[in-house]
Amino acid sequence: MKFEDEPVPGYPLPILPGHSSPGRFERVLRAGAFAVTAELAPPDSADPEEVYKRARVFDGYVDAINATDGSGANCHMSSIAVCALLTRIGYAPVMQISCRDKNRIAIQGDILGGAAMGVCNMLFLTGDGVQAGDHPQAKPVFDLDSISLLGIARGLRDDHHFESGRKISFAPRVFFGAAENPSVPPLANRMQRLGKKVAAGAQFIQTQYCYDIDKLRRFMQDVEEAGLVDKVFILAGVGPLRSAKAGEWMRTHVPGVHIPDAVIERMKGASDQVREGINLCIDLVQQVREIRGIHGVHVMAYRQEESVAEVIDRSGVLHGRVPWYPERDIQVSEERKIAQ
Repeated sequence: MKFEDEPVPGYPLPILPGHSSPGRFERVLRAGAFAVTAELAPPDSADPEEVYKRARVFDGYVDAINATDGSGANCHMSSIAVCALLTRIGYAPVMQISCRDKNRIAIQGDILGGAAMGVCNMLFLTGDGVQAGDHPQAKPVFDLDSISLLGIARGLRDDHHFESGRKISFAPRVFFGAAENPSVPPLANRMQRLGKKVAAGAQFIQTQYCYDIDKLRRFMQDVEEAGLVDKVFILAGVGPLRSAKAGEWMRTHVPGVHIPDAVIERMKGASDQVREGINLCIDLVQQVREIRGIHGVHVMAYRQEESVAEVIDRSGVLHGRVPWYPERDIQVSEERKIAQ
């Protein structure tokens, strides 16, 4: 299966029938391929080369790269700036927008600005509270939540106007996403919120880490029973654990992360816990891809980004498909053929 690259640079770009954006990520999903996205941790720096260095480890293995927006309420280079840098050389970024730090005036401006720079994918988040991060004295905004923001963004794109009603001359052509957590009870509430997000305009969903495959299967059964399975593309969140201790810390301190005892025990029993964490992630990816309604994986490998290529390669989820690789598509394709 081949997906032609859009011209880079250049905007506006052609959109295929039934698509909301000209981006590769949406084309991959709508073509029925199993998509792979990964998360880029923005640097604590103003050096663009640090962004490019972090992105290069994903070359040839992911369909889009998420640029986080103050994840965990911690301060880093902004998502819109990371996306601006990535689009300069042809990467397909997912621009994250958190409602914690900006009001609707600033957010609508960022949506237009990001789209003008060639950002084709945006993920809308309510955001973590400031008390969780490194600036607890900051004043939170929360003018919107993810659901109301989706509605405003859809008005910009589909109806060509700001929330105020004032018309815009050229609409952003963007594929809209939101986040969900299959592991947080009560699940009935999660399904209700998912339905609201889809109704508001979410076209793809990236989930929190899914270390409990049984919970994910039950969640996806609920998605099907709710009539949502064919209305939104769902990418399950996965990631390698560095150690059993790291897993214990995550499930205790990171909101919404559920890691079963069996996973912790598996890590404890390994002689090389870093290697076992990668093996665990590969196993999760292979199980996830067999679940109906799952259209891909979102790999969150914080401080282990170099492991993403191995996880995707060994899991076999790309089935020989090579996502975009800057200026080296043919080279990497030939190298993989030789290796096989």
